[in-house]
Parts: sequence; structure tokens; C-alpha cells
Amino acid sequence: MRGVKIPVGFIPLVDAAPLIVAQEMGFAAEEGLELDLKRAPSWSSLRDMLAFGQVDAAHMLAPAPVAGALGIGNTGGPMSAISVLSVNGNVVGVSTALAERMRAEGHDFAFNDARATGAALIAAAPERLRIAVPFPFSMHAELLHYWLNALGFSASQALDIHTVPPSLMAEALRAGEVDAFCVGEPWGSIVVEERLGSLILPTSAIWSFAPEKVLAVRSNWATHSDHLCDRLIRAVWRAGRWLASDESRMLAAEMLAREPYLNMPAEIIDRALTGKLTVTPQGLQREVSGFLRFYLAEATFPWESQAQWIAHQLAARSGLDPVAAQAAASPVFRSDLYRRALADLTTLPPESSRTEGRDSAPLPAGLSQPATDNRFFDGQIFTPARVKR
Repeated sequence: MRGVKIPVGFIPLVDAAPLIVAQEMGFAAEEGLELDLKRAPSWSSLRDMLAFGQVDAAHMLAPAPVAGALGIGNTGGPMSAISVLSVNGNVVGVSTALAERMRAEGHDFAFNDARATGAALIAAAPERLRIAVPFPFSMHAELLHYWLNALGFSASQALDIHTVPPSLMAEALRAGEVDAFCVGEPWGSIVVEERLGSLILPTSAIWSFAPEKVLAVRSNWATHSDHLCDRLIRAVWRAGRWLASDESRMLAAEMLAREPYLNMPAEIIDRALTGKLTVTPQGLQREVSGFLRFYLAEATFPWESQAQWIAHQLAARSGLDPVAAQAAASPVFRSDLYRRALADLTTLPPESSRTEGRDSAPLPAGLSQPATDNRFFDGQIFTPARVKR
């Protein structure tokens, strides 16, 4: 017996895995659902598919619904993030020419030091650095601005941000349109495989617990279809838990590699799932603990403080009042719906907001960054504003 069909949009990225696994492994069916997965070519098209009712839920950039709540994202109507789908999973890369300049200046491509890598990039960059991100309102853009501004590089004055769909990053480099990029896997690895550039940093080295993608729905759908909303949250949560198991990795990579989804070799996809990345065309490999998370350490909980951090960053770039922006953003990450759906399945945090960057104290010498901490590379702490309900 088939379940209730829910059309769900996604972009071909490894972090769409919880939706794909929920359907393929039967977690949706356990909840009486059938996910009708629809692949979109770009984030703008996926946003429009959700806004105009072509899909009821979507794999979505975490800042997109926040930007809409601030009146700057043109989302076509209020969106709610009912769950976080993934934490981290992006890479920063540079063209072959820029990589060669960084190497000539002594950069070692260690792939773990945001401060040293940022300094090397700034020193080697052309007068105006052209860098591609998949969408203006994305963690890619917010983390790049945060990172470079913290290092004294005026992003607004010396940076040209280009919007390039993930699958076209390699082509943008090939055409000489950009010098660098920030993108989710596997598209950074594709750049390396095509010998068009090198990877220089995982964005987890900038913020180790950055909410990357969310499960987004139209806010009125969440209200009027509350029973379906709960079942969808549970199905995707179970899929994330399954993905967290080492025993699931090989099957997950093969599943994502299929033609309806990412349509590429499973070996490329496996790099993101393991955090074992090839970062240069010459074959240099680096392993990143906590590169991409779907479950561990409450990764799927939609912390209201995460929405507030995003709003704070967007407000700073857009000239908005930061306190008002945080107040508008806080209810976008629907911890209330998440709690309602999962109350009987798992232990939930007692609060829905927290200090972000709480583990940002310097690590003792010789210790690597833990896989489950919450750390900004520059030691900053973000205390969310108190929001009245």
C-alpha cells in the first residue's frame, strides 16, 4: 500500500542524502509517506518550486528562509525550517593559477587552519578576488564574509561574489570567470578531478557546527498539514541516524550515485561521507573530522540561535537593525515542530537557543578539533538576543 505522496525538491548534492535515504530505505514508508523527489538545477529554481507549490518541502540553504523573514530574500512567502538536514559539508577552493601563487608563497595546503589559509589567500589574491557561491543567501556566502572580514580583508570592497549553481562551478573556473569558489560536495571534488583547481579549506574550519541545509516548507503548509509535517520530520530524522553509521556509508554512496540523484561515481561521493578528501590534482589527501554530519551531536535540531546568527550576519551586510533581525529570524527555525514530532523518539535539548561558538577557546597544543564541538575559528562567541514570544 502506497503512502501519502509528498513532492520534495532537492539539489544534487551529498547533503541531500537524508531525503534520498528516507525514500529509498523505507523510512518514509514507515511513516505512511512516499517522497516524490524532484531534482532542481539551481537554488533559485528550487526556491520558486517551493514558493509556487510545485513541491511541498525542499532541501534548502539554511539562510534562505531567514533572508525571506527579513524581507531581503524574495522567497515568495514565509518559509519554515522544520529540521536541519546537515551540518557542514562545504569546501573553499581556488583556481589552478591562484593555487600556484599560494604554493609559491609557501602555503602548505594543510586544509585545517582557517587563519593561515585566509592569510595565504589574501596575499596571493588579485586586486579584486572573484569568488563563486551557489546563492547569495547561503552559508557559503555568510561564512566567507565572516572569515575574510575577521582577517581584515574588506569583503565588500575587495571581493566580487558571483552566483554559480553547484554543478557549474567547474565550468566557471574553466571559463576564467572566477578565481575561487565555495561549494558543497561533491562539486569541489569534481573541480579537483577535472584538474581545474585545488581545495584549500573545509568551511567546518571556519565554524565547526554551521547549519548547512534545512528541510524547508511553506509556513502555511506546516500549519495546515501538521500531521504530514510530523511524519516527514520523523522519516528524515531516521534517515540521518542511519547515515551516521559507518556500516551504511558504502550503500549510501551507491544510492546517491544513481542517475535520478547525483549521477556520478560513488567513489567521489564517498569522499564527503568519510571526510577523506583529495584536495589537489596531484593527489594530496586530507582527512577532516566532522566534515559532514547528519545526526551526531543534535545535528538536526533547528536551533533558534542558529537562525539568529544568520540574521545577525545578514543584517550587518544589509544595513538592518541586528536586534530586530534576530527577532524576525528566531521563529523561522521551528524547534517547536521538531519537538512535537520527535518527543517520543529521542532525547531533546531542554532549550531551543544556545550560545553559538561556546567551544571557541583555543585548543591545547597538539590536539585536533573535536568532531562534535561548536567553534568559530577566531574565538568569537555569539550570544543570541532574547526574543519575546
